[in-house]
Amino acid sequence: MESLFPRPISASRRFAFRSLSPVVWLLTWGLVMLPPRPAQAATPLEDNRLIIEGYIQLANEMQSLLDPAFQPGGSSLVRPTWYGFAPHAAHAGGKGMLGAALALRIIDAARTWPSFSVGHALDRAGITGPARAPIASLAQELTLQGLPTDVAASLAALLSAVNVQVMADPRVLLTTASRFAWIYWHTPGFWPLDKAKAIVRTFERTLHESNLAIFSDIGGAGRLYLTWRQAQTSAVTGERVLTAFSIPGANLAEARLAYTYARAHAHDTPRPYQMDQLFPGMAWKSLLLAAFALYEEARVAPTPADRDALIAMGTNYIAWREQHDQAQPVFTPASPRADEVSRSALLEIISPALRTEFGTTVWTYEAFAATQPDRDGNPFTAPATEYNWAFFPDRWAGIMHAFNQVYLQPASVWVMPQPLEDPLALLSGR
Repeated sequence: MESLFPRPISASRRFAFRSLSPVVWLLTWGLVMLPPRPAQAATPLEDNRLIIEGYIQLANEMQSLLDPAFQPGGSSLVRPTWYGFAPHAAHAGGKGMLGAALALRIIDAARTWPSFSVGHALDRAGITGPARAPIASLAQELTLQGLPTDVAASLAALLSAVNVQVMADPRVLLTTASRFAWIYWHTPGFWPLDKAKAIVRTFERTLHESNLAIFSDIGGAGRLYLTWRQAQTSAVTGERVLTAFSIPGANLAEARLAYTYARAHAHDTPRPYQMDQLFPGMAWKSLLLAAFALYEEARVAPTPADRDALIAMGTNYIAWREQHDQAQPVFTPASPRADEVSRSALLEIISPALRTEFGTTVWTYEAFAATQPDRDGNPFTAPATEYNWAFFPDRWAGIMHAFNQVYLQPASVWVMPQPLEDPLALLSGR
């Protein structure tokens, strides 16, 4: 274990220090005290950037099947497939990772020298602009609940890249602060910065692991399908997909059942979305096979309304597989890590501030919650704080709401997100 005491400085370095001005001396001392940085693998934000690029490529190729006039970099009035939504959802996750990176920046700086105030801590993380005031308000509230300044600032910074403006509602502010305080006081460990880092790392890992799991599964299936399709020498139809294409782990009979049901009920209101009730016992990977068949059926549908309905059914199928089999085990793991806090409790804290920009269409969890019945009937409870993104029914209902919002302006998704830069990677010269 590395000593907590400063390492001794050699005589030659002590002599060099005597010639430095006091300010430069302090800065240099801080650099000496920092442990050497080992060679590192890609950061979560760097992985996120590659995933978004992969999704954009898949989105373009899938949309070209449904809209022959579509060109990459252009726009389309045809409803997007699941892959058209994916770059934006991944980008929203990346913003959460950016918040974690900024929080870690505050924690790392505090290990060298504690901040004088919340404002000082936010300055050192480079947090400016419209998000700064609500973040500062949350951090100040956390200090009133007994959290040290840098800990409070780091936890508040987790929300820096999402819909932190929701903190303007005092009900959300107080609930968020009390939940953060609870999770902090129940985090194992003695040193405040170590406890804060455990919370931040839990959040970062949750987003990163779900990012990787979804891209590997749904992105991998999409690439497998497009590669297979490109190799076909005869016309590709929904029926041909079901008979000639396969996905490891998918069951053909189940896929055909889901495909047949979707064709018969694509125009139902509301659109079928409770897959566990419709297909009990199904292996949800079979829905991917059914979805690709539905996209092919949509491509040759007789009317735009039929086309859009089939696309939406295919997208619901893929989203169910994504959320049920890939995201859920990450959000509520069967065997939690010993060095983490509760992922479910942490996601409940973050839920009111969730925001996804689907190009020019902005969806927030706050707006979704406002459309739902009041769960506790208490006017002093903000609706958005009554939901938990880690809880599958809460998340699934929100996703369906987001899909329907985008369907009103399908061209909006083709304003693709810009890559996010990792501030920690930039500091290390990567």
